[in-house]
Amino acid sequence: MFAKVVAVSLLTLASGQLLAAECKVTVDSTDQMSFDTKAIEIDKSCKTFTVELKHSGKLPKNVMGHNWVLSKTADMAGIATDGISAGLDKNYLKEGDTRVIAHTKVIGAGETDSVTFDVSKLNPAESYEFFCSFPGHNSMMKGTVVLK
Repeated sequence: MFAKVVAVSLLTLASGQLLAAECKVTVDSTDQMSFDTKAIEIDKSCKTFTVELKHSGKLPKNVMGHNWVLSKTADMAGIATDGISAGLDKNYLKEGDTRVIAHTKVIGAGETDSVTFDVSKLNPAESYEFFCSFPGHNSMMKGTVVLK
């Protein structure tokens, strides 16, 4: 009887683990100025969310570097424009820019970086986008972030 209770308890625990929300995503970037996803859905049950950015290309970051930046949709263009003058050393992001919710550093071929942010910073009624702030990349390298 005891073994049966333990087995049922373990099965319940395991199924609970399977039902838990995935609070992490991996995004790949390439030398063709693209991310491998155009949309990221974040489960409302996530307290924090982690984005791991990979660069599967062959070019160095000063030539074809990429980062992952999260902001309100309305702020994306301004962040990208203001970031140009910040330069590569500052990840093409203006220092202290409060419009930036989260970001990785700029990476090049074979590199990875990740960022974890507080999901409570996102308002379900607001529209959000992720993008690359390397000059000229945000026109193609962008996507939506939605709380579900």
